[in-house]
Amino acid sequence: MCGICGIYNFKDRAIDRDLLGGMTEIMRHRGPDGSGFYSHGPVGLGHRRLSIIDIEGGGQPMTNEDNTLQMVFNGEIYNYIELGETLKKKGHVFRTFSDTEVIVHAYEESGIDCVRQFNGIFAFALWDAKLGQLFLARDHLGVKPLYYTVSEDVFYFASEIKSLLVNPRCRREVDIAALGSLFTYRYVPSPDTMFLGIKKLPPGCSMVVDARECRVTRYWDRTPQHLTEYNEGTLIEQYQALFEDAVRLQLRSDVPVGLFLSSGVDSGALLACMRKSTSGPIHTFTIGFEDGEKTNETADARVMARQFGAEHDEMTVSSRDYEDYYARYLWDIEEPVGNETAAAFHFVSLLASRKVKVALTGQGADEPWAGYHRHIGVKLSSLYAGLPRFLTEGIIRPLVQMLPRNERLKRGVDALSESDLLSRFTRIYSFYSAAMKKRLFMPWIQDILHNGDSSAGAVLRRFQGDVTHLDPLSQMLYIDTRMNLPDDLLMVGDKTSMANSLEARVPFLDYRLVEFIESLPSRLKLRGFQGKYLHKKAMLKWLPREVVFRKKKGFANPITRWLRESMAGYVDECLLSQDSSIGRYFQKDYVKALIHSHVSGNEDYMRHLYLLISFELWHRKFIQRSPV
Repeated sequence: MCGICGIYNFKDRAIDRDLLGGMTEIMRHRGPDGSGFYSHGPVGLGHRRLSIIDIEGGGQPMTNEDNTLQMVFNGEIYNYIELGETLKKKGHVFRTFSDTEVIVHAYEESGIDCVRQFNGIFAFALWDAKLGQLFLARDHLGVKPLYYTVSEDVFYFASEIKSLLVNPRCRREVDIAALGSLFTYRYVPSPDTMFLGIKKLPPGCSMVVDARECRVTRYWDRTPQHLTEYNEGTLIEQYQALFEDAVRLQLRSDVPVGLFLSSGVDSGALLACMRKSTSGPIHTFTIGFEDGEKTNETADARVMARQFGAEHDEMTVSSRDYEDYYARYLWDIEEPVGNETAAAFHFVSLLASRKVKVALTGQGADEPWAGYHRHIGVKLSSLYAGLPRFLTEGIIRPLVQMLPRNERLKRGVDALSESDLLSRFTRIYSFYSAAMKKRLFMPWIQDILHNGDSSAGAVLRRFQGDVTHLDPLSQMLYIDTRMNLPDDLLMVGDKTSMANSLEARVPFLDYRLVEFIESLPSRLKLRGFQGKYLHKKAMLKWLPREVVFRKKKGFANPITRWLRESMAGYVDECLLSQDSSIGRYFQKDYVKALIHSHVSGNEDYMRHLYLLISFELWHRKFIQRSPV
C-alpha cells in the first residue's frame, strides 16, 4: 500500500523534478518505508512505499525487461500468484515476487484490458514509452483513490489531493456545483471533488492520457441480471465458498494482518475465517466512546476476540479526543462528508497501526445486502403509495413533521411522498431538504445551483439507467454500492487508515462477491424487515445465532449529545466565529437557528451541523490557508 503521483507534459517538455519530489514527499504517511522516482522527458512518476508484499524486492517505480514500461502502484492485487503463474507459462520472466510486477507483465500481454484480470484494491499509473501514453486505472469499487487535474498543458495525478496542491498552479477554489452535491448526497460523487478543476477517476474506470486527449473508459460495466430459478441452500454454499476465498486471498501478506472488530456479524465472520485460514496470532482492534454505554461494542467484541483466541486491543474515545483530532481531520480526508462516524475510523486505525501494517475491515456488507434503514424505506414506498393521498399528505406527513427530533423518520416520510424514483432516492440521502437548502445557501449560491447542471445528478441517472429492468430496491442497492460506498465510507476508510500508515482491506468487496450478490433477487436480501437475509443465514456457519442477529451498532457514538453539551462551545466557535467561512456561503442566521434548535433538544440536527462543521474545517485547511 502506497502513495503515487506523477506529471505528464502534453507539449513534450521536461517535467519539474523538484515539484515531483514535493508531490511525493507530502504523502510520506502513505509510504514511510521508502520512496522512488522516474523522470524522463515529459513524464515523471513518484512513489512512497508501505512494504507489505516482497519487502526486499518490490520497490517502485517498476519496469519491464527493456525499460519501455514504468509503473507506480498503490494497493494490492490479491490474485497475483495465480496471474503470475499464467504469465510465466506464456514466457514472461519475473525479477521479483511482488504483485506490482504482475501488473507490468499483464499489461505487456493484454494492453489496457489487463485491468479486467485483477482482483484487488488498486490505483496505478503506467507509462508506455513505445506508445507515448500514460495508462491509469482504479479498482472496481474505488477502494483506492486516484485524483487528477490539468493545468497549462500539463496533466497531474496523485493518490491524494494535497499532493496536487503542492503545485502552485493548482487552483484552490470551491466548486459550487460540488457544494450543492455535498448538501444533497452528504458527499461529493465522482468524478467531481470539492476543488474546482480537480477530479477523481471513478471506480471501475481506466484512463489513457497522451498528447491528444485524456480518455476515461468504464471497464467494470457488468449489468446485473437476477436469477429466476435457484435453490436457497445451494446459494448459501456458493456465497460461503466465495467469502472464504476472498478472506484467503486478502490474508496474503509478508507482514502480520489484523482486524477491525465490532460486536456484529460481519467482522465476527471475518475473525472466524481468519482463525480457520491462519495458525499465527490474530490482532483485533475495537474502539468505544465516552458516554456511549448504550452503543459501545467493546465488551461484546472482547468476548468474541477471546472465543477465537485473538490478541485484542481497545480504546475509549472522548469528546475531547474528537476536538483535538478535528485540527487535522480534514487534512486527512481532504473532502468534507456528512458522516458523523468518519472520525472514528482514525482512532481504530491509530490503535491498529501500533501493532500491524494491514487490517481487514467489515466495510461493504451493508450496501449490496440491504443493511440500512433506508433500504426498508424503499420497500415501504410501494405500500405508502397505495394509501389514499388525503391520508398520506393530509394527515401522516404533517403529523410526522410536527414531531420533535427524529430526523430520520421525517426524512423517510418526506421521501415516501415522492413518486419519481430518482427524486425519492435523493430525498432519502439528503439531510437538508430542498426547503432547508433554500434557507441555508446564500442567494448567489442558489443562483449558480439553479442555473447549472448537476454532474452528480447525471451520475445518479447513469447508474439507474444500468438497472431500470430491476425493482426499486435493487436499483438503490446498485447505486449505493457504486456511489455512496466509494465516495463516502471507502474514501474515509482509505484516508484515515493511510494517514496512520495502515492498509485497510475489505473482503466483502471482492468484486466476485458483489457480482454474486447482485445476481440475487431482492427478497433474498430484504425479507420482511430483516436486511442481509441470505448473508446472515450464510454466516451461521461460523457464528452463533445471537451474534448473527445482534442489533447493528456500527461506529455509533454519542456525538448528538456531545454537540449539545461538551462540544457546544466548539460548534459555536467553528460555525459562528468572525473568521468562519460559513457566512460567505450560508445564511448565518439560519445556521444559528439550527444550532439553537439542536442544543435546546427541540430537533436532532446533529447530522446537519456535522456537515457544516466538516465543510468549515475543510475550507479553513485548504481554501483559506495554503496547505503546504
